[in-house]
Amino acid sequence: MNNAVNNGVWSGSWVAERLGVQLMGDDELMDLLGLALRRNPKRAHLLVSNVLGKHVPQSPSVVYGAGFALGRRVRDLLSADEAAGAVVLGYAETATGLGHSVADGLGSATYLHSTRRPVAGVARAGGFEESHSHATSHLLLPEDPALLAGDGPLVLVDDEFSTGNTVLNTVRDLHARYPRRRYVVVALVDMRSAADAGRLEEFAREIGARVDLVAAASGTVLLPQGVLEKGQELVARYEAESAARGGSSSAAERGPVAQFPAPLKQGVAPADLQGARGTARQAPTDPHPADDRTNPHLTRINLHWPPGLPDGGRHGFTPAHRTRLEAALPAMAARLAEALPAGARRVHVLGFEELMYAPLRLARELEQIAEGVEVRYSTTTRSPVLAVDDPGYAIRTRLAFPAHDNPADGPGERYAYNVAGAGFDAVIAVVDSVADTPELHAPDGLLAQLAAHTPHVTLAVVPSYAPERPPMLPEPLRGPAFSSYAPEEVGWLLQDLSDVTLEAPTEEREEAIQSGGAHYAESLPVEYQPSEQYQALFHAALEESAARLAQAAGAVTEIVLAERSPRPVLVSLARAGTPVGILMRRWAQFRHGLELPHYAVSIVRGRGIDANALRWLARHHDPRDVVFVDGWTGKGAITRELAEAIREFEASDGITGFDPEIAVLADPGSCVRTYGTREDYLIPSACLNSTVSGLISRTVLRADLVGPYDYHGAKFYRELVGADVSVAFLDAVAARFPEVVDAVEAAAKELLSADRAPTWEGWAAVERISEEYGIHDVNLVKPGVGETTRVLLRRVPWKILARAGAGADLDHVRLLAEQRGVPVEEVAELPYTCVGLIHPKYTRGATGADGRAVNV
Repeated sequence: MNNAVNNGVWSGSWVAERLGVQLMGDDELMDLLGLALRRNPKRAHLLVSNVLGKHVPQSPSVVYGAGFALGRRVRDLLSADEAAGAVVLGYAETATGLGHSVADGLGSATYLHSTRRPVAGVARAGGFEESHSHATSHLLLPEDPALLAGDGPLVLVDDEFSTGNTVLNTVRDLHARYPRRRYVVVALVDMRSAADAGRLEEFAREIGARVDLVAAASGTVLLPQGVLEKGQELVARYEAESAARGGSSSAAERGPVAQFPAPLKQGVAPADLQGARGTARQAPTDPHPADDRTNPHLTRINLHWPPGLPDGGRHGFTPAHRTRLEAALPAMAARLAEALPAGARRVHVLGFEELMYAPLRLARELEQIAEGVEVRYSTTTRSPVLAVDDPGYAIRTRLAFPAHDNPADGPGERYAYNVAGAGFDAVIAVVDSVADTPELHAPDGLLAQLAAHTPHVTLAVVPSYAPERPPMLPEPLRGPAFSSYAPEEVGWLLQDLSDVTLEAPTEEREEAIQSGGAHYAESLPVEYQPSEQYQALFHAALEESAARLAQAAGAVTEIVLAERSPRPVLVSLARAGTPVGILMRRWAQFRHGLELPHYAVSIVRGRGIDANALRWLARHHDPRDVVFVDGWTGKGAITRELAEAIREFEASDGITGFDPEIAVLADPGSCVRTYGTREDYLIPSACLNSTVSGLISRTVLRADLVGPYDYHGAKFYRELVGADVSVAFLDAVAARFPEVVDAVEAAAKELLSADRAPTWEGWAAVERISEEYGIHDVNLVKPGVGETTRVLLRRVPWKILARAGAGADLDHVRLLAEQRGVPVEEVAELPYTCVGLIHPKYTRGATGADGRAVNV
């Protein structure tokens, strides 16, 4: 029962003969794998590993050695520096122990595994889908989100590499957030088809990274036509026979008798199962005495698990954790050995679902110190598999029992395979303290099921580790201590980084950003200091456009009050949205006597919105009242970024109600429904940087400065107070409110009755321009007056496209372009007033000795 080939019979022959399934590949493939059947609408067959320690009891030294050897191969593949900076990611539930063993073999790598167990208060750092699995959603919950932000290789470990979909989903999700240069995929067996084999290389080229594959064996599964339907028919027939015989899924099943559970309930809210954060919750002893009176075969043992040591890699397992565990293992295994009954010769250590590594290491240590005792190891699982008591079938017996860890997806059955009938003298069940519940000890629970099939059951409980609870989030920063705005005008949900040197020369920043060596939010451009001529243009533009701005601010505010909330909470996207948010607040006060709360938060393209800011808002306001505000739209990248960020926040925190629809002063890109105008004209606040935005810098997100429980950062440029026009800008626009009341009323009425559905015309135009000009990167095309101005002030511009006949709205653009040596090209058919093109494939060689952009 413990080998894929037993007495000359391969443990996949039963399925192969009935369904025509064939394993083709390396000679050792059939030693590593057997076959079984499961009820799954996407894949009927199951590859059952003989060395994974999940379904088939195996020597823990063999299980650990298989993973450790793969880790050594990865170490040999990488350079010494790469190996030292690598992070290993294992897949739940099946490969959590395998991945941890690979990390051990690699040496100094930090380990993290995905999980299907939400943990209250722990922010999600990512997630992905496993398309063929019975439980598809994976969460990444590192205690320190910076764990995934390094630039060393990411090593992804799964038990089998079948189609590559799971790995591609993972890399796609993580690479968008934490891009890196190298990935290594590790599996016990590589079973990709010929059609799937080339996808990994193609994907690597797509993302511009190296992706290697390491596997202990490789081959393919040949599936005849209609195998899924035939497998389902076969399972249904055995289910019917089981029902006719009165089979019960709560008892041990063997032979042709098999029962499958009803589908698990979805959408059940998770309970807060964790103890104090930053600690390992001690195993409860009060409800379950050492000699359980309900089961005389059961004893409980205290492992004396080291305080604060994680029970596995759910929240990260560092080299320092590894050192502590290695030191503690001998004493813990000795306690297990002392608890064994006299004369025990065959002992099984049974882990629990994702808790694979700790039981594996305990079992391996016990195997080494318990003379004359044959130790085997496997774990329980969520996966329902048919049991057939035949030497040619991999799953001979099945124990079914209720879930005992209050799972987030609701109650359901769990399983232990090939334990019943295996002749074990004792079984040591190892669970974490979250799973030490009344259901575990119930008459139909796991412990009772084990006691029916072995004379001695021992329970060892590993304290469940929970990361530190985040401290109370600080109150918003306000002027005059932070920003030149009055304190009631805006509260900044940011941290003050004014004393940190973050500025870098524009050319250095551009090269680092485009080469992938840095994210634009990790540094700040040197603040542009306007000349007298440029300042005069700003004041002239403000005088010319103040009434138009007042009307747009009034119109968008009226739409918000009518459609979103009678008392909205304005939340500006720092920093361009902040002056607009203040103008909207001032209009609501002027026209309706409302004192609306107003905050500014950070959102970063490719990194999302500040989740801690959202948490603060949710604690102090109804998320349904929150209206996000920005200055204008370009191609709509931030609109999409916010929508995705809100979805991720809801998934990680369970807080709902935030509406990702942005309200903007101007929507030339047709990206939102809530706007004051869709004209592309000069908004004077786009002409300057901090000196028109309360003297606040653009926001910063860098792992060494912004911790998991910190707001994003920004600087307050107090030294620029002499050039500050932030309040003067607001006052000039607000002074025109009385004269535009009628115009606002008419504009709002017209907008409220109009079809304002986004057409995304701006995005389509940007894609077209990107291809026409050979740029092939929409992030380097910045449409609209505001975005074009930003290109000239902060980036390395290549050229400016201006609509033929555009007038005073582009005076400041032409002046900046002249100062930086950037050509302005007039275009007859342009959907925007102007478009700024960032220098494609920029290097510092693309600028001349005078720092001006060279036209190439």
